[in-house]
Amino acid sequence: MAATLDAGQTAARLPWPALVDEIEALLRDASVRIPERIVMPTAPGAVLFVMPGCDARVAMTKLISFTPANVGTATPTIQGDVTVFDVASGTRRVILDGPTVTARRTAAVSALGARWLAPNTAGPMLIVGAGVQGRAHLEVFAQVLGVSRFFIASRSAASARALVDHAQALGLQAELAPDADAALAGCPLAVTCTPASGVVLRALPRPDAFIAAVGAFTPQMVELAPALCRHMADRGRIVVDTREAEHEAGDLLQAGIDVAACPSLGDVVRAGQPGGRGPVLFKSCGWAGWDLAAARLAARGPEKA
Repeated sequence: MAATLDAGQTAARLPWPALVDEIEALLRDASVRIPERIVMPTAPGAVLFVMPGCDARVAMTKLISFTPANVGTATPTIQGDVTVFDVASGTRRVILDGPTVTARRTAAVSALGARWLAPNTAGPMLIVGAGVQGRAHLEVFAQVLGVSRFFIASRSAASARALVDHAQALGLQAELAPDADAALAGCPLAVTCTPASGVVLRALPRPDAFIAAVGAFTPQMVELAPALCRHMADRGRIVVDTREAEHEAGDLLQAGIDVAACPSLGDVVRAGQPGGRGPVLFKSCGWAGWDLAAARLAARGPEKA
């Protein structure tokens, strides 16, 4: 019988350094097959995602709901599971907590993007949005890239304070950033991970900046000002997580950016060419391949994760 793991047990199967490495390995694996995901509208503004994928050994399906109306309530915005199967036998291996997989693989992809693309990984790092993704990004950038100083900006003062406290409990330096745009000038690393209900970052970045934008994953959602996106296109480089961003990256689409002309993270990794000068915008919309990477790692068991 397959084990059903709770959030803590799922996180334990997905340690940050191993997860980042597994995502990179997946991008080099020719056996990976990821069909187009199903995005079915449910309640007003809410959707149900069905995201399958497999490689030569492992198959998985992520079934997850996204309900923006739950923001600010006791009910999570993201709920669901990731079921992992053995390809050879069809046996169900493990059932993972979906929101935990989503949080960890999204942040790990940002860290992989920074490892390949960021001109300056020394920090400090600005985190705009102090929810689950803000916490995940803080942890992975600290553990994998060695960032030790963070500035936290959030519309919720309580959430921002809680994330600062969490960082300090981990032995990191962290402080509140009342003005995200002002803080960006001192931060070569930044991530926007908000509900994407409106622009949260407008300032033009430093020449050595790396900005990961993960909150907006539909054409209607947005976190970055159009002028900021166009500046990145003109003066730096824009890289997307996958080709699906061509019809999902609201920040870029609303700025009139030709998303099809932007390289993907897989293109960069497979070419082995991290180079380039100027600021980098890494636009992440999500992909079942990232969940498959997490499923592959988790299926090996806690002793091998």
